[in-house]
Amino acid sequence: MYRCHIGGALLRAKNQGKCIMRKFFMAAMALFAFGFYSIAEAGTITAKISLSSQTMTVTQNGMVMYKWKVSTARRGYSTPTGSWRAKWASRHHRSRKYDNAPMPYAIFFNGGYAVHATCDVKRLGRPASHGCIRLHPSNAATFFSLAQKYGLKNTKVVITR
Repeated sequence: MYRCHIGGALLRAKNQGKCIMRKFFMAAMALFAFGFYSIAEAGTITAKISLSSQTMTVTQNGMVMYKWKVSTARRGYSTPTGSWRAKWASRHHRSRKYDNAPMPYAIFFNGGYAVHATCDVKRLGRPASHGCIRLHPSNAATFFSLAQKYGLKNTKVVITR
């Protein structure tokens, strides 16, 4: 009879094959459990933008972490409504469409639409953009950091009226 140590416990097996199978099974279970833990640890970040209140609420795994004033599209422009995953990020982006305008901490979610910082902080809380979601620079940096930390595929942007 062989003695088999698994996770600190001493097991007696009738043959060495059973001991090896037990060790293999325990290792597989540990990897399986670790995989689920890693997915849960990755989490999700959701930015919920309300066009009517000009606010963005950031949740992490469903828990509210931040609520910030934003500026969305002013008269003559539009901010799309819907739900998207973040597509790409650019720390020092400049607009190709609007005279090389700075768009720092940009998280792009739908074509040329992004959540990004603005220097025009006095206009936050009311429509003032060409369609993007504009934030105070420190808030945009925080959101950018969260999107980088949790991954763009785990970052969602939801825009409602």
